[in-house]
Amino acid sequence: MRGETVILSAARPYFCPHPGYFARILASDVFVVLDDVQFPLKTTWITRNRFKNDRGVYWVRVPVLKKGLGLQKIRGVKVCPDERWRRKVLEGLRHAYGNAPYYEDHAGALEEALSGPSDSLIDIDLSLIGYVLGETGISTRVVRMSETGVEPGGGPILVELCRKLGASRIAVQGSGARTPDLDACERAGIELVHLKPCTPVYPQLWGGFIPNLSVFDLLFNCGPRTSRYLGAGSPGKG
Repeated sequence: MRGETVILSAARPYFCPHPGYFARILASDVFVVLDDVQFPLKTTWITRNRFKNDRGVYWVRVPVLKKGLGLQKIRGVKVCPDERWRRKVLEGLRHAYGNAPYYEDHAGALEEALSGPSDSLIDIDLSLIGYVLGETGISTRVVRMSETGVEPGGGPILVELCRKLGASRIAVQGSGARTPDLDACERAGIELVHLKPCTPVYPQLWGGFIPNLSVFDLLFNCGPRTSRYLGAGSPGKG
């Protein structure tokens, strides 16, 4: 990590994220997993993502326990204990990608994450994110917000995370992105590093190309070439 200028990025822990998620991590010196914020009450990328099969876009969802639990932090959310959804997901992915050139190389990571003993949603999500980071050689430091001492409601989260972790720049996707947190960063003297959209075009199964699927679609189809596709949105560090 460069001592003179540290680039930070932060995001919720998505389930099998799209390639742009990893391009932002690649462009950062430290990536913060926002595990200590509220779990959304409506649909969310934390529990689902898009894959592809013979019918086109194929949604994979992880069911979680919500009824009667009120507001939950992401790190406290549990998956449904019924094993049938796990088998259904794995069977559906095998049907969709069984003929992909690198499916067998990476299917085990999904099977291990979804069939493992943990009932924690974040354990599943971080297991899969960590696997992709390892397979693509991304060495960015990954920190969970819950480990930093930064509390929700104690001030703009991104500003507090930058101060805590010594970052003077923050990576954001898209030149037009504006949120109250990013405005607060600029007022605090934290530079916004705007990344180019990372929407790589690569060989896929099942007809015409569909952008922004899960990064596992890229891994199943391109294997060791995946890492070169992820650098498209990074301006480089330093």
